[in-house]
Amino acid sequence: YQQNPKTYAIVKELLAEGNAGELQKYFGSRMEFGTAGLRAAMGAGISHMNDLTIIQTTQGFCRYLEKNFSDLKKRGVVIGFDARADLSSGGSSKRFARLAANTFISQGVPVYLFSDIIPTPFVPYTVTHLKLCAGIMVTASHNPKQDNGYKVYWENGAQIISPHDKGISQAIEENQEPWPQAWDDKLIDSSSLLHDPYAMVNKEYFKDIQKQCFYRNINKETNLKFVHTSVHGVGHKFVQLAFKAFDLSPPFAVPEQKDPDPDFPTVKYPNPEEGKGVLTLSFALAEKDGARIILANDPDADRLAVAEKQESGEWKVFSGNELGALLGWWIFTCWKNNSRDTRAINDVYMLSSTVSSKILRAIALKEGFHFEETLTGFKWMGNRAKQLMDQGKAVLFAFEEAIGYMCCPAVLDKDGVSAAVITAEMASFLATRNLSLSQQLKAVYDEYGFHITKASYFICHDPKVIQQLFDNLRNFDGKNTYPKSCGRFKVSGIRDLTTGYDSSQPDQKAILPTSKSSQMITFTFANGGVATMRTSGTEPKIKYYSELCAPPGNSDVEQLKKELDELVNALEKHFFQPEKNKLQRKTE
Repeated sequence: YQQNPKTYAIVKELLAEGNAGELQKYFGSRMEFGTAGLRAAMGAGISHMNDLTIIQTTQGFCRYLEKNFSDLKKRGVVIGFDARADLSSGGSSKRFARLAANTFISQGVPVYLFSDIIPTPFVPYTVTHLKLCAGIMVTASHNPKQDNGYKVYWENGAQIISPHDKGISQAIEENQEPWPQAWDDKLIDSSSLLHDPYAMVNKEYFKDIQKQCFYRNINKETNLKFVHTSVHGVGHKFVQLAFKAFDLSPPFAVPEQKDPDPDFPTVKYPNPEEGKGVLTLSFALAEKDGARIILANDPDADRLAVAEKQESGEWKVFSGNELGALLGWWIFTCWKNNSRDTRAINDVYMLSSTVSSKILRAIALKEGFHFEETLTGFKWMGNRAKQLMDQGKAVLFAFEEAIGYMCCPAVLDKDGVSAAVITAEMASFLATRNLSLSQQLKAVYDEYGFHITKASYFICHDPKVIQQLFDNLRNFDGKNTYPKSCGRFKVSGIRDLTTGYDSSQPDQKAILPTSKSSQMITFTFANGGVATMRTSGTEPKIKYYSELCAPPGNSDVEQLKKELDELVNALEKHFFQPEKNKLQRKTE
């Protein structure tokens, strides 16, 4: 008996062919539910995103929430979705969201299901705004088109952290038999437990982000022109509305990319982090319409890339760290000059992840507010921000180098919509002072010290090789010894967040939480350089992040860049050993 004729047909065909290898791929192991929820290709079998695995996941999540919240049936959950769809298996974000809603409603839990596509940050916003128990966003963000995902937020409005992932995972294992009527999502349409938060959130969210709008008069008058692309995702309508909320003229939208399209036809990867390839059409439109600044969201609009036309006619794409420096400077300056916030500066905080630039630390030291670093990923920054806010602190800004920015306390996750419009206001303000974003970035570095960063990755599909590479670093000159140098660069400190070792602490124990399941080692060098090597939670990559921080006054940028390039080359050669380990380089 089949519920989804498409996935049924795929499996039936494999059985008829006797294709054991493919069947093993589909049914060999269940998708792992981690702190990022689920992320996998859409298709048949328990290793993929499909109607059945969504039902099973939601049944587990529902039981876990019932155990944790006695008032779940009073408060309820929110569910949102992006525009992803897969014709061959019949899966789509909207279908998955409806099946999830049906699961909760069948148990008497109220569901706030968005009636149309939304940016990911609208889900955490709704959890906080309506004081719900949890949120689910069905999206695979900027992954390739065949993928989908299931992202989970807790009642505090932040993504879940351990031990919730383990608890949910176990509950999924215990609730695999679909409940009666699990497949019949039409039932929800007549249920009194189904609510649509779309209109309310589209009003309230844009009201809330206006608290970050400080220069309405400049916005009304500015001649600066912006191009926006949503890269075939959900962002178009919402960035237009955000500009309107700030009294800015609407940005020019890249016509070929403004409407949602699950095939992402104009880009190889729908990820603005990949740089210029994704922005080709944006550059062309900007040249045509005389726009100087490009704002690009990823498909679920929680990230933002920015490019600016330079005097030379070249386009500069800002790195996540550079935009983090600009937004950090801007948001602090606005707070200092315009805020009606009466809190003292020692109640003000900014956060960034441990693999992001330490520029905020330099600004905080000079200006007198607090800076904290967290583990990698917005789940940590969101949870920490909430803790601080509950203690009466103001968390003005948080960012990560992977072009994620949290500029507005109403969303405890990265938000590419508010970041886009705040960047536009910053650029409009700077234009009245005859400054470009690039010039202001240099001014920030001149004042707080240059922070030069370089990051990349190697692809490796063999977990054994990855394990060996990190084991080698932990037993470099004999057992339990880390490297003392990397080429000509002397190592002055080591922090290993896989094992919990930190050479800089009196008891040699790391302060940040450790995780045995992922690899992460940070090397500090005698020349002021820092480099972190880590594995990715969602892709077969070993990533590295490096930074040279110079004190204010050292303005020989070219020399600093050269020094960092040499450090990175040494890191690749001595620590990654790409030839020996058969690692594939990131291709530009």
